Amino acid sequence: MTVTHGRPLTAEITDILVANCGLDADAAARAPAASLEELGMDSLALLELSAVVADRWQVRIPEQAGQLSIAAVAELVASRADPPGHTENSVLVAAPLPLVWDVTNDVANWPRLFTEYARAEILHRDGDTVRFRLTMHPDENGTVWSWVSERTADPATRQVDARRVETGPFEYMRIHWRYTEEPGGTRMTWVQDFAMKPTAPVDDAGMADRINANSLVQLAVIKEKIERLAGAGRATGAGDE
Repeated sequence: MTVTHGRPLTAEITDILVANCGLDADAAARAPAASLEELGMDSLALLELSAVVADRWQVRIPEQAGQLSIAAVAELVASRADPPGHTENSVLVAAPLPLVWDVTNDVANWPRLFTEYARAEILHRDGDTVRFRLTMHPDENGTVWSWVSERTADPATRQVDARRVETGPFEYMRIHWRYTEEPGGTRMTWVQDFAMKPTAPVDDAGMADRINANSLVQLAVIKEKIERLAGAGRATGAGDE
């Protein structure tokens, strides 16, 4: 069974068809082997499905998708959805999870947390979703990189999903943050899925190398700063309940 973010991909495709294409969920449940055409999905519905799938997974489904069942569409998406660029890096911070969560999700203060950012400008907030512009320090050539990103934090699951809105050299860039309690503190994990544009100065593999190298640096810096903050809190009794 193909699973994404803990859910069967078939269920996600079904949700898309119900929400965007007018699929009768009960009819689909009664006939799991039926084709999309047999379930009443016309050409406009298939175009909408194709658009959502392309946006969510960067996968294009064929015009003949109407002849496929929902499960077959899910398998097709899964077979093509492996991201060209993928990195995963984590660090164990000797500090309570609430402190790690609060500090690392305070986007406005990222220039004091990360060494690479010169400015972080909050553009819009909507509940737990924030849109912001990041500006880096000049690189070795004197170039200043800046872009708009958006991230949605889920305090209940201690996870964050982020993406670049202004993609620059990327076709797309998505970042998933996970926070888990472990013996000795809190593990923070960054998972990045991306693809570079053909015109980018570096390919997917080259960018993965850069991201991995920089993530190790930034995670070490963040670990040191938060552990120092946690130590100061313990020294003053701020962390006592």
